Amino acid sequence: MTHLFFSLTLGLYGIATAAYLTCLLRTSPWITTWATRLLTAGCVAHILSTVHLASTEKHLPLTNMQESLSFFSLMIVAVFLVFEHRYKVTTLGSFVTPVALVMLGVSSTLHGGSRQLPPILQSNWFWIHALLAFISYAAFTIAFGVAVIYLIQRHFLKTKHFGALFQKLPPLETLDEISYRCFAIGFPLLTIAIISGAIWSEKAMGSYWIWDPKQTWSLITWLIYAALLHGRLTIGWRGKRAAILSIVGFVVLLITFFGMKHSISW
Repeated sequence: MTHLFFSLTLGLYGIATAAYLTCLLRTSPWITTWATRLLTAGCVAHILSTVHLASTEKHLPLTNMQESLSFFSLMIVAVFLVFEHRYKVTTLGSFVTPVALVMLGVSSTLHGGSRQLPPILQSNWFWIHALLAFISYAAFTIAFGVAVIYLIQRHFLKTKHFGALFQKLPPLETLDEISYRCFAIGFPLLTIAIISGAIWSEKAMGSYWIWDPKQTWSLITWLIYAALLHGRLTIGWRGKRAAILSIVGFVVLLITFFGMKHSISW
């Protein structure tokens, strides 16, 4: 059953991504409506797949790279759908859904399988840490998509090129507000995730901080977003500088997630 729901999710995400990308080429209420419907249906199937797997394994499926990639993809889609409903920014999906699709696609190529949960992961603090981290990662992924669109729109304005694509993309003011909301959600959650991860580390290994690569890169990620949010709130960082730093933060986030997969967290 898990495999069936997973395959259905992969197919729906693929079709939805194609529909969102089509929205960049032509404006059609029918396409935008169905893009959202297909992605929502895919999200429901993804939730069912995750719930079924969790009921089989008796814990959240976050203990290997295959499961983590799938859950990361689910969080990206779920958070995006919330922002799409709130701000009516369908074209943002053209930059976000491909990320979720790639992650789910890579997940489908990896071998997971049931295994006994290691003692180090048998802690409520681990689940709190992991769940909050993934939600924050999803918010930062949305911020990354917003930053890319912001730079494209800024280029169009600077060159006075007001073509069809410019008309389809959200205005800079809307992008700026979405970006702020992403940071306002993601940063506190990442902060709590790091704190809960330190508590988990102390419970599992007797030390709050052991300078494990995963911990170190998580701290680097936190510092980047802390600098961005601090600059925004104190000296009014906006525009190109904030967008570039948001992209840099997302790249470091991916290094943390993929490059440090052999650390204690996984």
